[in-house]
Amino acid sequence: MTIISSFFRHSRSVIVAAALLGLATPALARGVPDGFADLAERLMPAVVNISTSQTVDTNATPPSQPPFNDFFEEFFRQRQDPQAPSRRKVSSLGSGFVIDPEGIIITNNHVIEEADEIVVNFSDGSKYDATVIGRDPKTDIAVLKIKADKALPFVPMGNSSSARVGDWVIAIGNPFGLGGSLSAGVISAINRDINAGPYDSFIQTDAAINRGNSGGPLFNLDGEVIGVNSAIISPSGGSVGIGFSIPADLASSVIAQLRKFGETRRGWLGVRIQAVTDDLAESLGLDKPHGALVTEVSEDGPAKKGGIRVRDVIVRFNGTDVPQMRDLPRIVADTEINKKVKVEVIRSGKSKTLTIVTGRLEEPLAQKIDAEPKEQENNSDNLRVQGLTLADIDDTLRERFQLDPKVKGAVLLKVASDSHAAEKGLRPGDVISEVEQRETKGAAEVVKAINDAAADGMKKALLLVTSRAGIRYVVIDLTP
Repeated sequence: MTIISSFFRHSRSVIVAAALLGLATPALARGVPDGFADLAERLMPAVVNISTSQTVDTNATPPSQPPFNDFFEEFFRQRQDPQAPSRRKVSSLGSGFVIDPEGIIITNNHVIEEADEIVVNFSDGSKYDATVIGRDPKTDIAVLKIKADKALPFVPMGNSSSARVGDWVIAIGNPFGLGGSLSAGVISAINRDINAGPYDSFIQTDAAINRGNSGGPLFNLDGEVIGVNSAIISPSGGSVGIGFSIPADLASSVIAQLRKFGETRRGWLGVRIQAVTDDLAESLGLDKPHGALVTEVSEDGPAKKGGIRVRDVIVRFNGTDVPQMRDLPRIVADTEINKKVKVEVIRSGKSKTLTIVTGRLEEPLAQKIDAEPKEQENNSDNLRVQGLTLADIDDTLRERFQLDPKVKGAVLLKVASDSHAAEKGLRPGDVISEVEQRETKGAAEVVKAINDAAADGMKKALLLVTSRAGIRYVVIDLTP
């Protein structure tokens, strides 16, 4: 099976830094170039090899992690020797590029994360120790600084928004530690979501990207950086023509903040959202699935103060359309903090425009998710409907399923494996608090509301469900 893996540390999988982004041609498409020799001669001096070293405990076993938690991680380990010291130095290689002659270098965060030492090597043989100016794990961008006694060769950041599928691009980097190496290809796709992070919008290319290319640049034919190579899809670890690059427009915004503040400062709206499916669009009175459905509004957040409500569908933010749910976090994050913006929502089938003052996103700490609680034994007092076994929430169930004290409704004790509800992802421990946009305070009200909907001839019912993953709407079939 094809595997998506990273070039980070602690992973034997196969995803290397990949890259792509193309720059669109002005008015007329360019023909096939005769070659890239002139570009290579001009650009390669500004592309660097980044070598890192880290002291690790050889006796420690890395904890297991869910898929994609460390999407861009690959560590070059040596086979452990039982007689070897308990701590040793290990090294890894990546790529980067200079964007300022005074020594500002861009690479992937995963290339330098947790490194004790970072050394930047140029194609002319010179090398420099580097310090980290700032890094952003969510977009996998890091900014380094070196001190040189001369002006350094550099490359300009380009405009990735004009990139088009089919544009020629070239990737330069340090594949397999071989030093400066160039590969060419075209942009295969844009705005790719590979579940690497909340702001996914990758450029896909068929230019060969291999281990060690992480952090290297993707150029258009004008010699501008339109992407930062980040990942590939491969069953073997080598390039199969499916590589991904962080778009320059996204990278440039992050780079500017890291250079100025040493950290990212993203806009914040204060809502929890989910995708609008065909079923949800029909239930919400939309003519087609689009926008981001609000499932929760943070108390004292910008959205709450601006009048956004649960069940609103956000279709436009600060003058930018929101075609899909995944587009909204990126649009909001790129918005200036404390800025008044217009937000268009669809509420009960009607368009409404609100004014919101954006806040600042505070990066949350990762939370540990415990194992699934054991299923409660059958009880004659439990109610059943559409393959769901429900109960009123009491202190015992609240503790067993680790439910928030504020959560109200009916908790699911069991979901029949062959039910429509199971197909939609409902699981024991989920709480149903609304049916067809009406609040339900307990199991009896949930059962009655679902049965009433079926009796009225409705083929589907809209549920508001709280789970460990958050609050979301789920549409279940009411057919037997």
